[in-house]
Amino acid sequence: MGPGGIATIIAAASLFVIAVAVAYAVIRVGRFIDEAKVSLKAFTDDTTPLLTESTRTLELINSPLASFAKITKNVEEVTTKVTDATTGFMDKNGPAVKVAGALISAAQMSKGRKSKKKSD
Repeated sequence: MGPGGIATIIAAASLFVIAVAVAYAVIRVGRFIDEAKVSLKAFTDDTTPLLTESTRTLELINSPLASFAKITKNVEEVTTKVTDATTGFMDKNGPAVKVAGALISAAQMSKGRKSKKKSD
C-alpha cells in the first residue's frame, strides 16, 4: 500500500467521523424539536382555559358597565331636559323669579334676626 492508499483510508475515516458527528447532531436536534413540540402543546393546553376564563370575566365586567353607561346617558338626558325647562322658564318669567328670590331672601333674613333676638 502506497502513500495514496494510506491517504485514502485517512480521508475515508475522517469522513466517517464527520458523518457520525453530523448524524448525532441531527438526532439531538430532532429530540430537542420533539421536546419543544410537547412543551408547546402542554403550554397551549394550560393557557387555553385561562384565556377562556379571562374572556368570560371581562364579559361579566363589561355587562354592568354597559348598564352603568345607559344609566349615565339617561341621567344626562334628564339633566339636559331640566336645564332646558329651567332656561325656558327663566327666559319667560325672569323678572318675576328675581323678585320672588329677593322676597325669599328678605324673609329668611328677617327670620334669622327674629331667632337671634329670641336666643339673646
